[in-house]
Amino acid sequence: MIVLDKDTKKILIETLKTKNIGLEGNITKLIDAQNDEEFKEYLKTCIEKDISSRRKRLEITKQVQVQNKDLTTLNDENQRMMEELQETLKNVEESKLTVEVQNRELNEWKQENLRLTDELQQEMVKSEQARITAENAKNEAENNLDVIQKKTQFELINNIVRVALYVIIGVGTITTGIYVYSMTIGMDTDIIGSTWSNMFGILLTNSFSIVGTILGVKYGATPNKDDK
Repeated sequence: MIVLDKDTKKILIETLKTKNIGLEGNITKLIDAQNDEEFKEYLKTCIEKDISSRRKRLEITKQVQVQNKDLTTLNDENQRMMEELQETLKNVEESKLTVEVQNRELNEWKQENLRLTDELQQEMVKSEQARITAENAKNEAENNLDVIQKKTQFELINNIVRVALYVIIGVGTITTGIYVYSMTIGMDTDIIGSTWSNMFGILLTNSFSIVGTILGVKYGATPNKDDK
């Protein structure tokens, strides 16, 4: 045990009273008060104060530990939130790049569509022009063919009519010559006259029949404008 003199005890007691500073720790348990009631009370006060201080420090330590735990949890939560935020920012950036690529592709598609539309319109104009040109050429060819057909038919009819007239004139001339010659030599002209009249009538009738048939065939074969 530790034994203190009176002056030391007095100094310790005065220090506690004036400055509220006393002995702490296990040393209070090693000091012998030696039946000094005032010093015993001092030691008791120091022990109680030490116990109270230790309790307060323990509570503070627990509070600090709890706060440290909360801070650690909060730090972990903040770290998790930062990671989620970074992931979100990354996704947003990727989405932005995807949207930019899609917009670029859409603009390219629009430009290509406009180009194809312009080319299609140009081809439609060319096709319409070609159709009009072909239709004009067709009409011109039909007109030329119609003129050629009419010209050919007209020439054919003229030739047939001319030949028919030549035949009529020739046969009529020959028959008339025979008839006149028979009259000149004094032959009986009754039979020849009737024959001449009949032959001349037949030739005329057949010639005009041929001409009428040819004209009918011509106009029948010619298409009507209303039918076109």
